Formats: sequence, C-alpha cells, structure tokens
Amino acid sequence: MPQDSGSPAPLLSLAEVEATARAAHAGQTDKAGRPYAEHLRAVAEGVRQRGGDDEQIAAAWLHDAVEDDALTERWLDEAPLSRRTKDIVLALTKRAGEPPEAYAARILATPGAPLVKEADLAHNADPARLAVLDEATRTRLTEKYTRMRALLGHVDQG
Repeated sequence: MPQDSGSPAPLLSLAEVEATARAAHAGQTDKAGRPYAEHLRAVAEGVRQRGGDDEQIAAAWLHDAVEDDALTERWLDEAPLSRRTKDIVLALTKRAGEPPEAYAARILATPGAPLVKEADLAHNADPARLAVLDEATRTRLTEKYTRMRALLGHVDQG
C-alpha cells in the first residue's frame, strides 16, 4: 500500500541519531585530545542513568552539534526528530555573546533540557577528564562548570 505523502516521516531511532552525531563530529576532539564522540556517548549514558527518556538521550547525542557547526540549525529543523528533542538541542546551544544567566534561564525553561545539561556538566567536570588539562585550563573550566551548576540550581557535591 503506498504511503500517504502527507504523513510524517518516521523519527530517527536512537541508533540513527548516534550514527549521525558520530559522523557529524568525526575528526573532532575535546580539550584533552580525545575523540569528541566519547563525550557525546558519556552524556547520552548519563542521561539514561538519570532516568532520561529517548527524546532526551537523542538530544544528548546532538547537544553540541549546532553550537560546534557539526550540523546546521536548518538540518536540525528539518530532521525527523521530535519537537521536544529539537527544543532541548536548541536550548543547550550557546549563542555568541550570550550571558551565562540567559543560557541557564533558557535551559530551565525548556522541558527535558536541565537533565541533559546536568549529564553534560557531570562529564565535563569529571576529575579524570580535567586531570589531563593544564592547571590554568582546569581551574577556568572548574569555575565555569561550578557557576553553571549554581545557575541551574544544582548544589555542587565537591
């Protein structure tokens, strides 16, 4: 039976979202020189461990794609993803010159986004990950992550 051309395309599966994110960030490394996909995997797993749903896990895989110019905002807009997943990705996409307070407020105002950002911050602030950075970078990032956690209403646990 032919598919009705007016029906929406099926949404990408988590495996397809992961493959898309890995391909988009291929060749990119984090500040420690590790493949960037390791960070995406850790954030997605952190969302899963925190009880996040598939839409949040998909957003975790894509949370840096637009900000890092790995995928365009147009791609995200047209992608077969739920509106909620797209909204979370856009909420987590930092904008040039945006104050941290405005960034945090947008995350807090977007259903599902705070949990994804919590998983992102947890991996970014992982002592093992920070340990390989030079002291100045480690100090700067630790202060940055602590401030963002405070803006999001999280109490730092040391």
